[in-house]
Amino acid sequence: MKIVIISGMSGAGKSSAIKAMEDAGFYCVYNMPPQLIPIFAEVCGQSNGEIEKIGLVVDMRSGTMFNQLPDVLEKLRAKNIDYDILFLEASDEVLVSRYKQTRRSHPLAPDGGVSEGIAQERELLKDVRKNAQYIIDTSSLTPLQLKEEVNKIFLKGSEYKSMVIKIESFGFKHGIPYDADLVFDVRFLPNPFYIPELKAKTGLNHEVSSYVFSFEQTGVFVKQLEEMISFLIPHYMEEGKTELVIGIGCTGGKHRSVAIAEELYKYISKTDYRTVIKHRDYLKE
Repeated sequence: MKIVIISGMSGAGKSSAIKAMEDAGFYCVYNMPPQLIPIFAEVCGQSNGEIEKIGLVVDMRSGTMFNQLPDVLEKLRAKNIDYDILFLEASDEVLVSRYKQTRRSHPLAPDGGVSEGIAQERELLKDVRKNAQYIIDTSSLTPLQLKEEVNKIFLKGSEYKSMVIKIESFGFKHGIPYDADLVFDVRFLPNPFYIPELKAKTGLNHEVSSYVFSFEQTGVFVKQLEEMISFLIPHYMEEGKTELVIGIGCTGGKHRSVAIAEELYKYISKTDYRTVIKHRDYLKE
């Protein structure tokens, strides 16, 4: 029997994760009080093999009962019950934005003060996060992408890499992405904007991309960029980084940056690293 305990920050996607596990054949229970886990595991163990995979959401909604989770996990180990912890998190900015969109109050700040509730919850969950076998940062993930990540780990058995790599094209005239860890300026490349038949198109268009890559300096730059990123990623992971945001910028964020970002995305996607791409400004004037 396999138990997966899903925990993490409120608003980070635990509901989406448990639904994905249910779709993957897990018997799932939402908001399980920690003290009931050993009892529930024992009952499932008497199901004559009908229940082999269990998914449990255990989080701060349990109130003071949540504090007993470490003792409960020790009991599971003593009984040789196999379990993993899947911890979901997201940046403070993303969590605040999600709460504003849903107009829900934070469980630790029912009277308001979402930011204070997030800070308090992050502190209370630090030990659970430290002991988690899997950590997924959902800041840049859609519910569908989160489901795919859960499936990779628990359905397909793919090698898990905790860091998600976000590639974002942008235009310098609209500002640099606030969360970018690495920023690369591709304004040195010839600009399709000045080619009449390409001006209204974007870097997602084959003609624009072909034009950008028709110059020798583009190929040289991309090759060196890919080598640099390949070198950096493992070192960032060793430092415990869960998200790496790579910004690729040109003047307007419509042509060159989009084409280069797409090429880098294709390169990284061939590896086992989790990768997402966003073109922030390609539809702006």
